[in-house]
Amino acid sequence: MRIATWNVEWMNALFDDQGRMLEDAEPSARHGVTRAEQLGAIGIVLSAMDVDGVMVIEAPDQSARRSTVKALETLAARIGLRARKAVVGFASETEQEIAFLYDPDAMGVRHDPQGAPSLARGAPLHEAPRFDTGLRLDMDGDGVEEVVHFSKPPLELAVETGLRHLRLIGVHAKSKAPHGATSHDEARRISIANRRKQLAECTWIRARVETHIAAGDSLMVMGDFNDGPGLDKYERLFGASGVELVMGLSEPRPKRLFDPHAFLAINQRGGLTPTTARFWHPQHKCFFEALLDYVMVTHDLFRESTRWRIWHPFNDPGVAKVPELSAAVLAASDHFPVTVDFG
Repeated sequence: MRIATWNVEWMNALFDDQGRMLEDAEPSARHGVTRAEQLGAIGIVLSAMDVDGVMVIEAPDQSARRSTVKALETLAARIGLRARKAVVGFASETEQEIAFLYDPDAMGVRHDPQGAPSLARGAPLHEAPRFDTGLRLDMDGDGVEEVVHFSKPPLELAVETGLRHLRLIGVHAKSKAPHGATSHDEARRISIANRRKQLAECTWIRARVETHIAAGDSLMVMGDFNDGPGLDKYERLFGASGVELVMGLSEPRPKRLFDPHAFLAINQRGGLTPTTARFWHPQHKCFFEALLDYVMVTHDLFRESTRWRIWHPFNDPGVAKVPELSAAVLAASDHFPVTVDFG
């Protein structure tokens, strides 16, 4: 079984309101790439991965006018993927959904949100409320609880493969980038506020993880965390990254989640680490890379997994030796897919 996560940059811009693919020469939301080129590249990458299921981050919009499921299933049919059925959870506020595209012959999948709906004033952390509601949390240590809401509620799935029951949680955590800042002081203020929100979201996810571990569930938490150990200077201000919080690294081994790329980054702070995203820096006029995308699993799944793989266009030999695939990974998104194979 192969499960993947992939953030496909602004996928919503590739479809019209009827879910039809915009295969034309108009610019996509990806710089320097047309809509037809990005759609073609996505098809090449998905075909090469040949997954049983993929958590799609930044999936097409779900709203009164648009359907995430229709768009993804149209794409899968055009490509000829066996992962041809889609499921989406609570709609986001951002036209960037979290969805799961899967092979219905290999697994049964349903949206299965956990936790009770909270009141307007939010619920406390120990209740781990439903992800489309509110959480009361003191985010800045002033003794006053604030109500936290996800702009992109995580997608919770119940998965049946015939051999096992799995729980999946798809995540697109708050970005920490100081978008819109016009000065150094404003950038610092926005960065700290975003870091607090990102950590609050990860604390909420960790509360759900602990519930599943206590129940003995086989769990996978995957997606774009916009964070990682040692990623920015503000981590020192708060003591840990959101990734470390969700993994529960301060807990005994049976209560932790496992991702070998995350562990490598933690143990190699400031040194060599894997990367899953590549961004253009307009000030320095060059590309920078970061580890933002993870597939974390419970201890029972970690023992059965055979390989975690980042489909990096240059660093993965299997991708790099196929020029068409390497070029497609770069054209499709600013993130690279991550897969996990289970025996």
